[in-house]
Amino acid sequence: MSNKKEQIISKVIELLKQNPQGVRYSEIVRRVKELLPEIPVNTIRGIVWDLDVQKSNEVYKAERGLFRHVSFRGKDKIVKQPIQSEKRTVKEEDFYELFADYLVGELEDCTKAIPLGGNRFKDKWGTPDVIGTNKSNRSDIIQHEPEIVSAEIKIDDFGLITAFGQACAYKSFSHKVYIVIPKSAFEEDKSRIESLSLIFGIGLIFFDATNKENPNFEIRVRPLKQEPDSFYVNKYMKLIENELFS
Repeated sequence: MSNKKEQIISKVIELLKQNPQGVRYSEIVRRVKELLPEIPVNTIRGIVWDLDVQKSNEVYKAERGLFRHVSFRGKDKIVKQPIQSEKRTVKEEDFYELFADYLVGELEDCTKAIPLGGNRFKDKWGTPDVIGTNKSNRSDIIQHEPEIVSAEIKIDDFGLITAFGQACAYKSFSHKVYIVIPKSAFEEDKSRIESLSLIFGIGLIFFDATNKENPNFEIRVRPLKQEPDSFYVNKYMKLIENELFS
C-alpha cells in the first residue's frame, strides 16, 4: 500500500507542477487513474482528498477542491499564460449583441435586450454593457410590472474585481444583474466570483472570450430578482427610453 501511495503522490505532484493554475480534485483523480490503471479509484480518492495536509510543503488548496503546487502560490501574474494574438483581435463590444440575444432567446430573462456600454449613463457608477427589459405577454394570466436586467461583460480576467463592483452598482436600477467572464480566467478567480455572486444574488455566466462567432455562454449562477430603487430606475431609463421601451 505504501508503494501505491508514493506512486499516486508522485503523479499528483508532477501534474500540479505542469499546471500553474491548479487542478480540480475530480480531474486529478481521473488523470491519476489513467496513469495508474491498476490502482483502484477509491484508493486514489482516499489519498488525494487531503493531500494538502499530507504534503503541505508541496501542495495547497487555492480554493475549495482546487489543488495547486506551492511554487505557484502568490504568483498568478507571473504564471499567467500570454494572451494569444487571436484574443487581442477580439473586442468586448463584439459580444454585446450576442449576449443580448442570449438573454432573450435562451435564458428568456428579457423580452427585449440591447447593447449599451460606453458612458451612456454619464456618471462614475458605470453603464451596463447590455441592458434589457422583461414585460408580460398579453396572453399571460398574471401580468407583472416591467423588469430591468443588466449585464457587465469582461473579455480578460485582470479587471474582474472592478467588473464585480460595477455589477453590484447596477442593482440600484435593475431587478436582475449578470456578470459575464471568460472561461479561461484563473480557477481561483472564477471560484471567488462564483461565491460572491451567490452572496450578492448576481447571475454568473462563463464564455469563450476568444470566439466572437460562438462564445458558448454557460450559466453558472442564476440571479436573484430584487426590487431596485425607483428613483434610479427612472433616472437611467429616461436616457434610453426610446431604444429599450419603444
